[in-house]
Amino acid sequence: MASNSRRGFLRQLSLGAGMIGTGSAFGADKPIQGFEETDTVVQENKVWQPFSDRKIRVGIVGYGVCRFGASFGFQNHPNVDIVAVSDLIPENCVALAKAVRCEKTYPSLEELIKDDNIEAVFVATDAPSHAQHCMAVMNSGKHVACAVPSTYGSLEEADQLYETVKRTGMNYMLFETSAYRADCYGMRKIFEAGDFGRMVYTEGEYYHYMDTPIDSFRGWRIGMPPQLYPTHSNAYHTCVTGESFTEVSCMGLPSVVDHLKPENNAYKNPFGTEVALFRTSGGGMSRMVVSWDTPGYHGEVGRVRGDKGAMQGTAFQGLKEIPAESIAKPPLPPGMPAGGHGGSHGYLTEEFVHSILQNRKPLVDIAWGLNMTVAGIVAHESAMKDGETLKIPQYASLA
Repeated sequence: MASNSRRGFLRQLSLGAGMIGTGSAFGADKPIQGFEETDTVVQENKVWQPFSDRKIRVGIVGYGVCRFGASFGFQNHPNVDIVAVSDLIPENCVALAKAVRCEKTYPSLEELIKDDNIEAVFVATDAPSHAQHCMAVMNSGKHVACAVPSTYGSLEEADQLYETVKRTGMNYMLFETSAYRADCYGMRKIFEAGDFGRMVYTEGEYYHYMDTPIDSFRGWRIGMPPQLYPTHSNAYHTCVTGESFTEVSCMGLPSVVDHLKPENNAYKNPFGTEVALFRTSGGGMSRMVVSWDTPGYHGEVGRVRGDKGAMQGTAFQGLKEIPAESIAKPPLPPGMPAGGHGGSHGYLTEEFVHSILQNRKPLVDIAWGLNMTVAGIVAHESAMKDGETLKIPQYASLA
């Protein structure tokens, strides 16, 4: 793959003749893995309490194969008014408008962000366009939430995105689903309470078996290097501790799946599985896996171990007992489903909306988003260099 400091091929995947793309190919009949409606662990005998009657005026862009635009429940949140939607593919745009109960549509993201009535945009477009789309949104004076990853293979774009958030002062939130899975949420609460102590070791694994490629806008998913889509696993460190990864040695395994062979994909990527060993900013270590070509159980799982206790799933073992209720998620608004990816979708939307209403940065802010994403970009570079240890750029949280 070309140097990470250049956009090169990765940008060409998503941009055509000066147009910012806003769609993906209209999708498959069955749900994409992870989007199944799932139960989640919620505090018992609690009800959601509103603290504001203001409605955030939201635009949504992108309704491709995963139907991301309608999957996170913006249309069900009592503090949201969906003003307009957009997708480059006309039939997708019509379907998105129907799914989120919105009448106004625009043919492109560029047109939608000219609407001064919109104050926040959910970017649910193709991954190679995420950084450019989010920068365009913020440069138009609007807050932005973005599907993962923050950027796609480009360290240069990562820096540009960070500087845009810093310069504009707009809220940026990465919708990393693992952050609100029941296990990761509980781990974060225990870490914040100090009951893990110093985090010694963490693991995250993202398994998505793709013996046949998932269709996508301009084919960006076909043969993609696993560690360019790393946040579902990396969240089991960063979204637990808030820490980053400082250096990495990553090994890749050549794949037997046809579209993951270098001669059969535009990335020239040979790997179906990449296993990264990271050193963390807190002085510990992490092992993070992304795999496309290993059948068996799928999804995102993690384990963490500190010098006071350890946790796998929602079971903590350590120097003290942790009541289950203390690590359960709070209730969502009535009629707002928790959604897919371990019951995380509704909670991501709730956090983004509340961050705007409360004039604060969201949980998965630009620093967390980039620190998870860029670690994977450098990990893939390490894998292409047979595991050479490489330093990882660092991004600090903005006030």
